[in-house]
Amino acid sequence: MAVGAEEPGGEIFRPEPGKFPPLEKAHSYRGELVFVDHANRRGSLRIEGKGAFRRNEPQPFALLPYAIVRYHGAPADLRDIPLGTVLHVRAFLPPDPEISSVPVLPVDNKEKKSGHGEVGTAPAENHVLLLEDEPSHCQREGLVWKLKELELENNEGTIVAKREPRGEEETLSFDAATRIWRGRERLGVADLITEGAWPERGKKALDGQAVQLGIAWRPTPGGVFTRFHISDIWLDDIAMERSAENQTEVHKAFIRGRWVPAWIDAVEYGQFGRATVTATLFGGIDASLYANFTKGGQMLMNPVENTLKHTEGGSAGPTQMSARGSILAVTKTEEAPFGSSGIQVRFETDLITEGIRPTRIVRVRPATWPDVHLPREEYLRDGAGSVDERFPSPDIFPKY
Repeated sequence: MAVGAEEPGGEIFRPEPGKFPPLEKAHSYRGELVFVDHANRRGSLRIEGKGAFRRNEPQPFALLPYAIVRYHGAPADLRDIPLGTVLHVRAFLPPDPEISSVPVLPVDNKEKKSGHGEVGTAPAENHVLLLEDEPSHCQREGLVWKLKELELENNEGTIVAKREPRGEEETLSFDAATRIWRGRERLGVADLITEGAWPERGKKALDGQAVQLGIAWRPTPGGVFTRFHISDIWLDDIAMERSAENQTEVHKAFIRGRWVPAWIDAVEYGQFGRATVTATLFGGIDASLYANFTKGGQMLMNPVENTLKHTEGGSAGPTQMSARGSILAVTKTEEAPFGSSGIQVRFETDLITEGIRPTRIVRVRPATWPDVHLPREEYLRDGAGSVDERFPSPDIFPKY
């Protein structure tokens, strides 16, 4: 369906093939991660509303091929984020409802009450451009949590805090499992009590102490409708930077094995299968990996579907099925749209494959990266003759 097509609710926006949608047109919400299908880049979120949080039915979401996922201030994959984590979302209507891997809802669904959930807890905008946890969101937006007061009993309690420079004061729970990071140390509530920083019981003013918080949710006693839980507290910049470094290394190893996603901008066909291909690399990946794409180097390119699953043939891995060639040029745009790295690679191959066509999604890697075979759930069998495998059915999601 074309961008700007008239549907119920007026003019609407859908992403188009070969174009990165503007972040400012995305619908924003946050919710608790309750289900993940990492191989198909989708899951479910319990979305925050004004009523009792526990009653809100989990809502399915799918990552756009160029979606950016951030965890602990670093690039991430869905598999890296623990269930229960509260995430900030920027999302759009399905680009093509006919092949959506999650249920397609009426375009004005965010204006409606859904089951036991409140208005806004079941948006039709379930194709995600940006998915980020609390510290990633705060760092990107220039925000910080200021701690006002805590109340403690038996190594658990509540903290009154405010996200500044904008945000309302909130009461958040914590317990003995809350991780507290200071420099290179990993502490617990009991450690701060032993040091005398926190009292063993009772209240203590925290005088606006600036921290970053990891936010989660768990069932709350006492009939409280909505109270989020602190999973982590980063007391200083060194602690936050160390968490980001650790997560960055996790993601770098993941991308080296699965390759960098991209889409095809242009193909110039030659004779006998030769072609010159121009592709734009997607964003959200550590800069050190992009630096491995250099003029004169060898590169591999393999077609993938919108879930970023590789196509493979029989027992052959993505390396055997890919087009290989020399990198002719690498260019970078300084102000790239969100979802794009701004890096465009032009390479020549002597054996172009059918899936490498303009606007199609591919994965690429420098020839110097490791040649690994993927687990069965992460590739499409024998060219993906099955429609259900290429476009996973949304029927796995319950209808509340």
